[in-house]
Amino acid sequence: MQIILLDKVVNLGNLGEVVKVKDGYARNFLIPSGRARRATAVAIKEFEVKRAELEKFAAAKLAESQAQGEKLGGTTIKLTQKAGVDGRLFGSVTNFDIAQELTKQGFPVAKAQIRMPNGPLKTVGDHDVSVALHTDVTVDITVTVYGETA
Repeated sequence: MQIILLDKVVNLGNLGEVVKVKDGYARNFLIPSGRARRATAVAIKEFEVKRAELEKFAAAKLAESQAQGEKLGGTTIKLTQKAGVDGRLFGSVTNFDIAQELTKQGFPVAKAQIRMPNGPLKTVGDHDVSVALHTDVTVDITVTVYGETA
């Protein structure tokens, strides 16, 4: 299916590009989330009329994400979980826990924006985690997990 991208999509293209994707990806994800539109002749003409407005909106969103990224960069989050004597946690620290703590500290972040390269945190100590605020803005933070004996 041919679609017009209304936003930058990672590994696919930038605003305004006409790309070919699988039908299910377009119908189930890109079009409902407002990131794309079917590439018909009418839609292409309408897009060209709205192009400047969409580019301005995308630039504003990027600038906002960069400003939030500068504030968030280098932040350390402290979480306490029950742990055994060997430093392993009973359970784990997930992206939901990290997003919840960031929101408490005044950085509204969705759990889908938290990137944990090694999966959930299962040990006590310092761990590096990335937060993807925008497709072009990724910030590294430190999560310190303290053990609490049962």
